[in-house]
Amino acid sequence: MAAPTDADLQSLARALAQQLLASQRRVATAESCTGGWIAKALTDVAGSSQWFDGGIVAYSNAAKIALLGVPGDVLAAHGAVSEETVCAMAEGARTRLAVDFAVAVSGIAGPDGGSADKPVGIVHFAWAAPGGVTAARRIFAGGRETVRRLTVALALERLVELVVGDERRA
Repeated sequence: MAAPTDADLQSLARALAQQLLASQRRVATAESCTGGWIAKALTDVAGSSQWFDGGIVAYSNAAKIALLGVPGDVLAAHGAVSEETVCAMAEGARTRLAVDFAVAVSGIAGPDGGSADKPVGIVHFAWAAPGGVTAARRIFAGGRETVRRLTVALALERLVELVVGDERRA
């Protein structure tokens, strides 16, 4: 799978912006392995302050606990790169920033740091919405930048789907 280009990421961010503006909803991010790249893609869209409240880069476990309210026992039991952790990160961002939607990501972008259970390229995602939290796990092939670009793209794609789906239910 080819890594998305900057133009691809900008297109996804603009699509999300249109949906959020139309529904008068707001979004936030909670990022680990992407280091703020999702928030950067969103704030590259002019006027993003109308629908983007902020992003929290929580790289360390201590930051995940302090900034996003991830329970220490969740981190101890499952690790930073887990469905349980990203679900707590997403809900923490949604509630602490008082937004309608939030996305959270945590993974191992490489080139090292992987294990048999959690290989380089693994990324856990969670999307929090008024109706609850959904999660996904992917293992991306490629170098660090490719893994991170693919992560940003999937995070944005699913946010667009989530906002559109929420509007249809409303």
